[in-house]
Amino acid sequence: MTTEENRTDFLTDPEALRVRAVEALEAARRRTTLLTSCVEDPELTAQHSPLMSPLVWDLAHIGNQEEQWLLRAVAGQEAMRPEIDPLYDAFEHPRSERPKLPLLAPEEARGYAADVRGRALDVLEKAAFDVDGPARLTRAGFAFGMIAQHEQQHDETMLITHQLRTGAAALTAPDPEPAAAPFAGPAEVLVPGGPFTMGTSAEPWALDNERPAHTREVAAFHIDTTPVSNAAYMEFLADGGYEDPRWWDPAGWAAVREHGLHAPLFWRREAGDWVRRRFGVTELVPPDEPVLHVSWYEADAYARWAGRRLPTEEEWEKAARHDPVTGRSRRYPWGDADPTPERANLGQRHLRPAPVGSCPEGESPLGVRQLIGDVWEWTSSDFAPYPGFVAYPYREYSEVFFGPEYKVLRGGSFAVADVACRGTFRNWDYPVRRQIFSGFRTARDAGPVAREAR
Repeated sequence: MTTEENRTDFLTDPEALRVRAVEALEAARRRTTLLTSCVEDPELTAQHSPLMSPLVWDLAHIGNQEEQWLLRAVAGQEAMRPEIDPLYDAFEHPRSERPKLPLLAPEEARGYAADVRGRALDVLEKAAFDVDGPARLTRAGFAFGMIAQHEQQHDETMLITHQLRTGAAALTAPDPEPAAAPFAGPAEVLVPGGPFTMGTSAEPWALDNERPAHTREVAAFHIDTTPVSNAAYMEFLADGGYEDPRWWDPAGWAAVREHGLHAPLFWRREAGDWVRRRFGVTELVPPDEPVLHVSWYEADAYARWAGRRLPTEEEWEKAARHDPVTGRSRRYPWGDADPTPERANLGQRHLRPAPVGSCPEGESPLGVRQLIGDVWEWTSSDFAPYPGFVAYPYREYSEVFFGPEYKVLRGGSFAVADVACRGTFRNWDYPVRRQIFSGFRTARDAGPVAREAR
């Protein structure tokens, strides 16, 4: 079986990689600037939720990571501000404690991050980008791609903080194109059984948990053509889904009872309708959008109620990447070319998911839609290493999180940049988390329909 053929030129052209690295770093910084300049300084230093850092911590942490990896590790330069390293070590200080630290003030944090970036671009201009070079950090520009992804991941985190903050809206963006008509395609797609290539050994900026490429055998299964919609989830609510322990994992049911959960985060009933708060605006819950801000427990409960289940991580990736005609795994559902707005809702171009059934140009060979972008999709799988996994360049990126405490999410969301989203990209979080931009789709074993797919 061929695995990762027909790659785009940038994967093997050092100068194309250099240009791509500059573009990725600049795009990330534009977004960071937007997220930290749209509110006044007191909003940057405030903690809007104990689940999140103050925005100013993320800003300086972005600069500190860039300094550590691009200036110190790649270029061998002396530390600019060694005394602040412990303040911005994500493992040394939990988020709930970060407001008490002597953090850099907003203007100082901006200046530090800008100074680091100017020096990093000088390093990038001179760095060797040989695809097969001996220095692993600079091989194919890996360190620069890693830092661009890191910044975009923190941009997504800061966008979550913006969603959690109260007060008037600080961010605006155009809505996705409305659907001309409700999606009328099949509710589910059959994914044939057999082997496929999971993970990657060829993607130059893939992170350690995506590696190496390896063969997985997957039995035939059905998967939803689109993510589960708000309208479908409302049926679960109307049927008393949050009052019936039959559908819930025991830990999930305990969370429902302890916290009085009755609907996705940010939803409430008003005059007989479901409304939600979205980035400072209260609006009717749109029935045709993918459901958003649900935990793994909620996704799992819905799937059980519907007579289905969450897909495994292997199933999700096979549905997203496997081409049954050629037998190879693509970079993305639509092929090897990079994402475009027609293929996927990514990059904070919009502040919401697109309606279910959108982006037909981004569907997989089997006709599954919206596997990339819109909402992170919970899978049933625990976060675990692939066979042959090697931690790189530091254990704390992935290895320390492996275990049954974390569930895997795949596919990205509207808040994820394309540099940090691909068919092999893996995200993970506690199953109780709801503030993230998470939704899901369901699956079932191949065979008779247990209950109509919703």
